[in-house]
Formats: sequence, structure tokens, C-alpha cells
Amino acid sequence: MLILCKLENGKLRFSEIRRLIPKITERMLTLQLCELEKDGLLKRTVYAEVPPRVDYELTPIAIELIPLWSKLSDWGARHKKLFN
Repeated sequence: MLILCKLENGKLRFSEIRRLIPKITERMLTLQLCELEKDGLLKRTVYAEVPPRVDYELTPIAIELIPLWSKLSDWGARHKKLFN
């Protein structure tokens, strides 16, 4: 869900996502991006450039989920003290 939230405002490259989630390893980020793409929540676009460029963006299905995860985020922020 954290990866999806980072893509809420538009396309990002792998390195940009990695920078936004500093504690994630490259391997875990790669695995999660593959899973999200397989689940139909992410669109991966590869550009024929040197060096290769890859962008990730939310699919229309994932965009529909934004209001739901925003509500969950708000709830979590209000009740954060219970989880510490």
C-alpha cells in the first residue's frame, strides 16, 4: 500500500520510489512492483532508451482505491498512539 500511495500523484521511476521509501531494499521493491503489476494495480512502461527508463503508474483500478486508502491513512493517524 505504501508503494501505491507514493504513486498517487503520478508516474515515478524505480529510483524515485526507492528514494521515497528509504528502508526498502532494491530486491523487495522489485518483488513488490512485480506483484502489484501482476495484480493489475500498476502499469509499467519501458522506454527504448540507453540507459533504459522504466516508469510506474497506477492503473484505473488502483486510482479507484485512493479514497479508501486515504480514509485508512486518516484513521491510522488518529489512532497512531494505540500502535506504538
